[in-house]
Amino acid sequence: MEPAKQAMQDSNQHSVTPRYSQAIVQMAERLGISLPAGLGARLEGLQRVPIAWQDELWESFCQASGDPLVGLRLGLEIQVGHLDSLGMLLVTCDTLGEALEELVEYAPVISDGGEFHMQREVGQVFIDYRPRFQVRQAERVEAALGSLLNITRWATGGRFQPSGIWLTHAPLADPARYAELAGCAVQFSSTGNRLGFSVDQLALPQIQANSALRDHLRQLADQTLAEVGHHSLCAQVEKLIREQPRWGKERIAEHLQLSGRHLHRRLAEEGLTFRSLRDSVLQTLACDLLAREGRLADIAEQLGFSDEGAFTRAFRRWQGVTPASYRARRSQS
Repeated sequence: MEPAKQAMQDSNQHSVTPRYSQAIVQMAERLGISLPAGLGARLEGLQRVPIAWQDELWESFCQASGDPLVGLRLGLEIQVGHLDSLGMLLVTCDTLGEALEELVEYAPVISDGGEFHMQREVGQVFIDYRPRFQVRQAERVEAALGSLLNITRWATGGRFQPSGIWLTHAPLADPARYAELAGCAVQFSSTGNRLGFSVDQLALPQIQANSALRDHLRQLADQTLAEVGHHSLCAQVEKLIREQPRWGKERIAEHLQLSGRHLHRRLAEEGLTFRSLRDSVLQTLACDLLAREGRLADIAEQLGFSDEGAFTRAFRRWQGVTPASYRARRSQS
């Protein structure tokens, strides 16, 4: 069996775009870091890099750098082109909110070694990153959130202002270095790896917005996911809920050619539940709909609630305020 095929098999078919791997090699060259002979050359000509090879690259890179924050530094230097077609897709969306929705769905274009999820809390939005790799996990999480922070700032012309970064691991270096590099507060030993910001920033316009190019790039992203044979179940479920918010678990499962029990088990393997995913998507849809004209009863019906009262109770649980209060607060801001 060819080495690349064997590595893919050994890593359960998980893979990374070679452009992201090239970003590591390029940074090593800029810093004068010597990687093992042939490690960079082995990546040439590949359509996808097996996670096993990426693990080896990360281990060599971190060891040779001698800098515990080299992962964060890499993320903060990531360019749009290093993120394959997804990078361009993200920056050509009209608003930051739209771009982040595309990130959640199409992140496997870059790597299926982790997933992004968008959560809303009172007045705040959090982009959670859930890694699935073991080698140099802390450094790679910092790289993922650092790259998200860097691209988001660039795409919004510097207007994006994060409220902070949260990491599940202890600091790898002096915490003051984190804040200095990231330009925002960084918290450690948290319950999740996330980037947070105020909800109003979802409406930030992007400087490279181009709807025609965005649509074309979305088709390329779909093609890439089909070629690598991976479209995360979570992303599929979230997309179906957005398209059909009235559908319940059984209807979603049927569309995915799964039983409700199988869907539950598959999501549990990713540390998720159908209810949590549905609540997250409906919350986002509800906030967007409340920003427009429309009766609360009509919004409740559109989102699949039995009546306006059920919608109000759910929204109060999500946001801590009633839909009417949330709408009034938005209109005053």
